[in-house]
Amino acid sequence: MTDVTPGTDRLAHAPADHPAVKAPKIGILLANLGTPDHYDYWSMRRYLNEFLSDKRVIDIPNWKWQPLLQLIILTKRPFSSGANYKLIWNHDKGESPLMTITRNQTAALAATMQAAHGDKVMVDFAMRYGNPSTESKVRDMVAAGCEKILFFPLYPQYAGATSATANDAFFAALMKEKRQPAVRVVPEYFDHPAYIEALAQSVERAYAKLDHRPDVLVASYHGMPIRYLMQGDPYHCQCARTTRLLRERLGWEKADIEISFQSVFGREEWLKPYTVKHVAELAKQGKKRIAVIAPAFSADCIETLEEINGEIREAFEHAGGEEFTYIPCLNDDAAHIAALAQVIEANLAGWV
Repeated sequence: MTDVTPGTDRLAHAPADHPAVKAPKIGILLANLGTPDHYDYWSMRRYLNEFLSDKRVIDIPNWKWQPLLQLIILTKRPFSSGANYKLIWNHDKGESPLMTITRNQTAALAATMQAAHGDKVMVDFAMRYGNPSTESKVRDMVAAGCEKILFFPLYPQYAGATSATANDAFFAALMKEKRQPAVRVVPEYFDHPAYIEALAQSVERAYAKLDHRPDVLVASYHGMPIRYLMQGDPYHCQCARTTRLLRERLGWEKADIEISFQSVFGREEWLKPYTVKHVAELAKQGKKRIAVIAPAFSADCIETLEEINGEIREAFEHAGGEEFTYIPCLNDDAAHIAALAQVIEANLAGWV
């Protein structure tokens, strides 16, 4: 440990002109996907450009992809995406729901860590795309005296387009630091008992409020090209395991819960079944009451609040469905915060 005089930023035996040194801390940096600063055209364009230029997200060669992105997609899509964000925007706080929820999660985890470890740790969050950037938060933690940083991508299931690109940004930020801290990266937690328990409790609470039990629960995960699975990405297998563990915890039959994938982009074949088509097919099969949960999202966002509770709901109702229940993400629910705290504590072992 750095020998810092208590109550000062001075090394105990340093000369008077020695640079100030902070008391050593451990940083816990949460990371989520990101959000535009606003839903206007230019804010949306900046955000979408950063997101869709990421090779982990779109791995088409630049000479093919960038002209299409810059000249066509980013000319039109900011308008439609901005309109969708406007529908769900937290106008009171002037930010997206993902930003609000991630900030609340961070505050709750900070309080939990403070109670357990006092001032030895600091908790903050960053976004892979948009603000606050990973680079800025790594810089803040190093400046605050964090000699160790635990980086925690808030994705229960690992995917190259989520977990890996968050890690890329984190390590790229470390490359710019003169004094690099020791680091650990929290791995995926798709089968952690506390996470499964939090999911199960959210389902039980939602079902308890309904007059009629849904005919089926659809676990809708963010999609990805099938090609990624063939190239070794474990995401599909981890989604399937999460769904099975949730069903077992609930004590349900296999027919009570189904898995599907949403947010398809481009012409390539993605993981199937596609949620928007699957719910319509369920309605046509006579399953008039369904519930949908999104276990891959740690916080409600555009894909859940607008896509699931908007587009996917409409597809179900248009096909003859009668009762559609969206079960919110775990967000800052107490059971979720407790689960995340357990994951953090396990990964802090030997550091505190």
